[in-house]
Amino acid sequence: MFDDRSRKYKNQYVPLEPVDINLYEPFVGKEFLDHIKFLAEPLRRKVWANVNSTFVGGGVAEMLQSIVPFARGLEIDARWFVIEGSEEFFTVTKKFHNLLQGVDQDISLREIFHAYLDTIDENTRKAKVVGHMVTIHDPQPAAMIMNGNIYGHIFWRCHIDTTNASRRIWRFLMPYINQYEGAIFSSKEYVMSNVQIPTYEVNPSIDPLRKKNKQRTRKEALKILDELFNKNNIDPSRPIVAAVSRYDIHKNQKTIIKAFKLLEKNLPKEINPVLVLVGNSAADDPEGMKMYQEISRMTEGEKDIHLFLNVENNDEVIGALFSVADCFVHISTKEGFGLVVAEAMWQGTPVVGSNIGGIKKQVVSGHNGFLVEPYETEDVAKALRSILEDKLLRHTLGTNARQTVQQHFLLPHMVLKELLLMRYCLEVDNKIPESRINKLTYKEITQALYGRTVWPFSTDDLKKRIETIWEGLEQEL
Repeated sequence: MFDDRSRKYKNQYVPLEPVDINLYEPFVGKEFLDHIKFLAEPLRRKVWANVNSTFVGGGVAEMLQSIVPFARGLEIDARWFVIEGSEEFFTVTKKFHNLLQGVDQDISLREIFHAYLDTIDENTRKAKVVGHMVTIHDPQPAAMIMNGNIYGHIFWRCHIDTTNASRRIWRFLMPYINQYEGAIFSSKEYVMSNVQIPTYEVNPSIDPLRKKNKQRTRKEALKILDELFNKNNIDPSRPIVAAVSRYDIHKNQKTIIKAFKLLEKNLPKEINPVLVLVGNSAADDPEGMKMYQEISRMTEGEKDIHLFLNVENNDEVIGALFSVADCFVHISTKEGFGLVVAEAMWQGTPVVGSNIGGIKKQVVSGHNGFLVEPYETEDVAKALRSILEDKLLRHTLGTNARQTVQQHFLLPHMVLKELLLMRYCLEVDNKIPESRINKLTYKEITQALYGRTVWPFSTDDLKKRIETIWEGLEQEL
């Protein structure tokens, strides 16, 4: 998909050009941007490397497509590496993903040691990853930390809701994760008790400059949607309920369909909505097509339900759909954050979201949408009905939704936290970033002890030394 000339190494993608940082001023204000520029000044020409598992598909790839140009616009040398793997590799890492989200699946030693670890070894033999700060995203490349070909202040970033993670997969991943300098989570709720390294909370964000997030008039949006709507006999004058996500068991599209059918039965005749479900496939998600086929069979013959996969001109179509939709529904059973929720809210669209993970960090029930339990079909239908029946409520929720994103979930907000972490790593700042979640960790205490004690010593002496070190480090925190 990418021209080999665009890569310095086989698995490095480099042609993302710096963005003009001043273009973000209308969204976050000059004062905020000036502060970011000030923070970035000592980091000019410093290397910030990122590693993930795909250039396209999924929220991590989308964020990196914006983070890298933004950082380069600040004159930080941002780089992006992608690990390469076989279908077998991505099948087993999808199992990792499911197990981390609490789905019980069989996984064999052959899958772990051959499909996963052998692929990691192969990737790290091909190229070194060097940076003043290096961020390794999600479980797919997590084991790279042990191969000795990554250099710098190295952090593992988890974009997954791990509150009910399988003990099996955590026991496998922990020895790798605990080798990192720190771990970054989308929510402090996701940090497991056996993480022995510093942890940080950084919310994902959306880029207001992306085509998907451009603000459009209804006329402009309908022009973009015209071909898709005409081809599939979708009447834009009817209320539109939109659902956009990967086709995945955790995205819970089947419950959305059931709730919509129940909604149709309870609405007044003059309100006649359509449900538009749109999803993309991702290179690192081999289960997506299977789920899409299941949902296709489920919706066969349903004239008011329209199902799409990998639509052309995807970003503009999705943004336009959010712009004209009367409501967006996203009732995932697991969601590390759910950038698509912020994307819909940014277009002024009220959201019916599940009361889990990162969705509940974005949706305030009764203020910018409604929170429901993911499998409570009647509650989902009731929330949708409230929005579709009340124009004033719909407008108020939509206005509040856009303000919520503008205040908390735009790209500069996230990059600011990343810059503060990088400044701390490089000792530009001595103050620990406010995004820090946990206090002293096992790793920090042992490092302090090794630097200040001489063996042998008594148990009482050790206890006193630990208390002294603890008090000193607590003051630093």
